[in-house]
Amino acid sequence: MTSLPFTQVDAFADAPFTGNPAAVMPLDRWLDDSVLQAIAQENNLAETAFTVKLPADAGADYELRWFTPSVEVVLCGHATLASGHVLMPDDAEVLRFRTRRAGDLAVRRDSDGYALDLPAWPTQAAERPDIAALLGPVAPVETRWREGGYLLFLYPDEDSIRALRPDFPALARHGDVLTIATAPGIATDVVSRVFAPGAGIDEDPVTGSAHALLTAYWAPRLGRDRFTAFQASARGGHIGCCLSGDRAILTGRCRTVIEGRFIL
Repeated sequence: MTSLPFTQVDAFADAPFTGNPAAVMPLDRWLDDSVLQAIAQENNLAETAFTVKLPADAGADYELRWFTPSVEVVLCGHATLASGHVLMPDDAEVLRFRTRRAGDLAVRRDSDGYALDLPAWPTQAAERPDIAALLGPVAPVETRWREGGYLLFLYPDEDSIRALRPDFPALARHGDVLTIATAPGIATDVVSRVFAPGAGIDEDPVTGSAHALLTAYWAPRLGRDRFTAFQASARGGHIGCCLSGDRAILTGRCRTVIEGRFIL
């Protein structure tokens, strides 16, 4: 039998049972992809983050990969934040991660939480009325797209976001598309919900990768480089967003909720 360390963390969580749960599993070496996928399926969380420590001269501390219960993803923000929370030494201020398809990422200490450094991903205008019709009764006022499977719909107000009732089986038939619904918020500058049934996640509780797009989208429209955001899922989570050049800096807190061993 093989025993692997396992930590479950609520990321972007201000209180118990909020934010987005992620499993963080440091490895001595990479296991077969099929095994990593099976572990993520067994964990049945939005994402499981796997890390392998890099040599001291590598320019980053760990290599990092993320798996949903169904697929390996290009970028996962909340599980990166959770990985920094679990792995950062007490005397360190920053932890750097090397990823296979999203470049180098970093998690830094920030007051009583963390700052997550992600690429700020721009979007372009698109028309996807077929997918918009699957989200609910209110039509979006703008549609944006990013290659790689990211779709953003702008709605008129927060009530429209909260009223969405997606047809998840129909959305899943469109494949692995991260569908982001956003609008101006009431208590925060921006509000959103995020759906990814094609990746095995009907509604994601709090999505860092979605805010890599939302930061690039909203900062110029709000006329400032930072704003507050809330993801209005059942669990909910607050994210501070800052556009710094071509980077999206997301701030939030983490709470460790489970520690143990995973037995293969």
